[in-house]
Formats: sequence, structure tokens, C-alpha cells
Amino acid sequence: MKKIRTRFAPSPTGYLHIGGLRTALFAYLTSKSQKGEFILRIEDTDEKRKVEGSDKKLIEVLKWIGIKIDEGPQLGGEKGPYIQSERRAVYDKYKKELLEKGEAYHCFCTPERLTKMREDLQKKKMPPRYDRRCRDLTVGEVKKKIESGEKYVIRQKIPLSGEVLVFDEIRGEIKFRAEELDDHVLVKVSGMPTYQFASVVDDHLMEISHVTRGEEWIPSFPKNVLLYKSFNWEVPKFIHLPVVLNKEGGKLSKRQGDVSVEDFKEKGYLPVALINFCALLGWHPEGDNEILDLAQIVEKFNHTKINASPAIFDTEKLDYFNGYYIRQMNIDELVGKCKPFLADSLQKTSNEFQKTREYVKKVVSLEQERLKKFSDIGEFTKFFFEDNLVFEESLLIWKKLSLGEVKNNLKKVFELLDKIPEENWTNNSIEDSLISYIKAKEYKVGDYLWPMRVALTGEKASPGPFDVAEVLGKNESLKRIKAILNKGGKNDS
Repeated sequence: MKKIRTRFAPSPTGYLHIGGLRTALFAYLTSKSQKGEFILRIEDTDEKRKVEGSDKKLIEVLKWIGIKIDEGPQLGGEKGPYIQSERRAVYDKYKKELLEKGEAYHCFCTPERLTKMREDLQKKKMPPRYDRRCRDLTVGEVKKKIESGEKYVIRQKIPLSGEVLVFDEIRGEIKFRAEELDDHVLVKVSGMPTYQFASVVDDHLMEISHVTRGEEWIPSFPKNVLLYKSFNWEVPKFIHLPVVLNKEGGKLSKRQGDVSVEDFKEKGYLPVALINFCALLGWHPEGDNEILDLAQIVEKFNHTKINASPAIFDTEKLDYFNGYYIRQMNIDELVGKCKPFLADSLQKTSNEFQKTREYVKKVVSLEQERLKKFSDIGEFTKFFFEDNLVFEESLLIWKKLSLGEVKNNLKKVFELLDKIPEENWTNNSIEDSLISYIKAKEYKVGDYLWPMRVALTGEKASPGPFDVAEVLGKNESLKRIKAILNKGGKNDS
């Protein structure tokens, strides 16, 4: 059986887009689910778009996410080099072979002529395909133009009639009419190959068995297959992944928010959550369980089960996965992950107790259930690190109570809390003390607990007042309630 080899072949144009991660992941899964090899190849033939150092960043991100590369830049391998700009001599060899076979030709049309040609075709409502003006130049004419210094590209000589049949692993057989295909450029004026040429040559020489890429490449599919046939090479299996759309049904865009893996990493998403989420963008395991780590996904994955329908990028679902994995974390590990996002809060407070690891651990433990990403911790917990809470007194008011009534209730809360010995200061003892009093008097729980919670947190939404009080400690809790009671106001009645 032929060895399964897949590749991820990004352009070094900046950050790794979440769609790129999905492509890399599906290539990895296609390979590893069949005990194969996963190769990284950097396709940097587009000199204008190249961003220096982005290939190294890419390798770091894949390592962080947990996708192990078997061959590639910095790692080496028998089929290298794995950076296309270092393979120029290879492409020159196969360019020459295509020209000699008559499967490609020199095109001397200037950019100005091509622009005018496309504009004229568009005015006539015709597809802006190349008009093949240079396709039938004689060997002598080509030689003369080259010797006179005219610049040229190399174009693929597409059949003028008939059908080109291709097979996609997800969609099955697809038919293309040859006359609707363009004689596209294989080698640019600079001598560098285009993606369409270099990827075919590299995939063959690197013995890639399955080509995994986005469905936007389907229009190029027949041209790629024709190239394989021009060289009498075996065509690998092609898997065109479904497009990833936002919740509104539009294309994912940087203008609409974070779409790079680095963005998600900086916001505090876990690699396991991103992997779990991206694996479901076009594929679903058998059964109802969607919570799967990378090893489990590899075990269950089958590339023939990938769906052709568009996948929806729903950050709420990503948050669900991330929140799930955060809840499974050991508290000491979680504190370490949250610490960078608490830096501002820790810097603001002058209370040395609030800076201790033990205190931070209590704060994080209390919020672990609510966290969807590590960056939430700063906003959720800032009141734990405030020396003096600042908020509108109107927030204290519960339903139809006046501010004066609220403060009277808070005064009773203060008195009850003050009686609890510090060694017994736990959420259970606090709850027993307050609830017993409220029930005995047949008062309403909200009349006391709402203003208590607001006095402790200054927030509309927060953990329960008993939990907050336990973390703050007796002294800080009483200090915060006392600060409210000591505030005078003409609107108290």
C-alpha cells in the first residue's frame, strides 16, 4: 500500500488564519488517521506578499497547537528543501520539459495589453480569459523575441475542446469544459513559478498522496490534473474542504474580528479547544460526543466523511469548548494561565494580602466555572483587587426598596457578619448566619443579599455574596459594607 503523505503548504504572508489552521488540521488528520506522514512546505514564490519571519512564527504556532510536523523547514527530510524559493532549479527543469513537450508556451503580452484585453471582454460580458495570442508562435518567433529582450511568462496549453474529468474525495466526479478554462500562467516574468505550477511539481516529488485544500481551489482543479497528465504523473487524491463562514453567512474577515490563531492564543484560548472546534468545521464524529482531544479525533477521523456544506464559525461554540476544558484544569495550572491577565489588577491594589498566591488562587477557583477564556478573568475579578469600590449607590436598590431601607438592611448584615469568628469565616457559616435571621423574621432574601453582594463587588453580576465574602475575608468584607453605611446622602429615604 502506498504511504499516506499529506502536506500543509501556506504562504508566509503573516499570521496563521483560523481557516489555515483548519486546513493544516485536516491534512494532519487525514495522514495520522492512516498512520501516515505530515509535511510542512512553505510556498513563498509570491515575493510581494512575503512577510519576513512569518515562516518561523508559523512553525511555533503549529507546535503550540499540538500539530507535529514530520518533515519541513528546520526539521529537514529526504524530499527537501521545503521552502519553494530554494527549489528554483527544480522548477526550471520541469518548465523546460513542458515546453519541449508542447504542453506550455511563452507569452510576451505586456501587462498593459492584458489589462485592456480583460476590460474589453468584460464590456462584452465575456469571461476575462487570456485570448491565447501567443499560443501559436513559431519556435523562430519565440527565439527572436527572447533575443530582443522581450519579457515573457510561461502559460499552460489547455486543450481547446472536450471535457476534463476530475475526482474530489468529498464531492465525487466533477466535469469541466476545456474551452472554459484559461491558459493560466505557470512561470512569472521573474522566472519564479506560480502556485499552480510549483504545487504540482512539489506534491509529485514529495510523494504527497492526498492534497487537502479549500474549496476555492476547485476552479484550478482541472488545470492541476492536466499538468499531472502532461508529465505522466499519478494524480494524488484531492480533498477540497468546505468554506468556513461567519454566523451571518459571510466570509470570515479580519475586519469582523479576530481570525488569526495568535489572536485566540493571546485572548486565552487553549490549544485543545481550538483543535476540538476546528475539527468540527466540516466533519463530525459518529455519535453525540463532540468533546474530543487531538488523539481521540485522530482515532475517529475519516476524510471521506468530511461534509461538502459550508462550515459555520461560531465563537459561542468555541467558548463552550474552551470553558469546558478550563473547568477540567488543575487549579494551580489555571492560576498560572490566568496570572498574566491579572497583572493590571495586582498592580493596582495596595493590599499586600490581595497579591498573595493563596488569595489569587481563591479568586480564580471561584471564577473557574464562569470562565470561557483566560482573558475573562481580569474583567470578572477586578472588584477583588480594588482598594475602594466606586459605583452608583442606585445599584444597591433592590426592587421597590428605598436607599434608606437598603442601608438599614445592610446595617443588619454588618452586625450579623461581625459576630462570626474569623476562624469560622466560610461561605457556609456566612450563609447560615444570614439566612437563619432572614427566615426567622420572615423577611425577603433579596432585600438583604442583593445590597450585600453589590456592596462587596460593585457589580450587577458576580458570584454569590457568600462566596465573595469568604474570598475577601472578614476584615475586607466588613470594610466594604461599612464604607456604604458611612456614606451619607439626601436620597436615602
